[in-house]
Amino acid sequence: MVGGGNFFRGVAEQARDMDRVSADHMGMLATVINGLALQDALEKQGIHTRVQSAIEMNQVAEPFIRRRAIRHLEKQRVVIFAGGTGNPYFSTDTAASLRAMEIKADAILKATKVDGIYDADPLVVKDAKKFAEITYMEVLKQGLQVMDSTAISLCKDNNLPIIVFNLNHRGNIRKVVTGEKIGSLVSA
Repeated sequence: MVGGGNFFRGVAEQARDMDRVSADHMGMLATVINGLALQDALEKQGIHTRVQSAIEMNQVAEPFIRRRAIRHLEKQRVVIFAGGTGNPYFSTDTAASLRAMEIKADAILKATKVDGIYDADPLVVKDAKKFAEITYMEVLKQGLQVMDSTAISLCKDNNLPIIVFNLNHRGNIRKVVTGEKIGSLVSA
């Protein structure tokens, strides 16, 4: 699941005191733009990729169809989910959890700008404590900003682990995909 729509939605809300539903739709469209950019970057590396959107726009992305997504994965293609859930008021975190359940993913790999989960923002609080491992319930009880509570609850209910890692360190995607212990793990 590709994100990045919050920036555009936030700008729209501030700039014009825009209606939340309209702003959310703008955010979902922004995630499609980001998905297309990611697809282009991966295909330049020779990686077969498909973008599936929860919002129909057949000229640039396939519609999200669960069985089609699974078939692409079986053919060793990368599938980029964009457009969130296609509904306002749901974050890309929730959409990622939902799509992960639908395709029977082994885990959610959440790439962020920090190297894991902390008890405070490590970019602001110098002595923030990092969690190597933490339970879903601890994340919810402590109100940690890993993912929204709906996404965490969905993962908890379906026992889907979440690995949070820093996207900005070269090689981290390969490390996390190959099972190297980096970042923080959220599990039961």
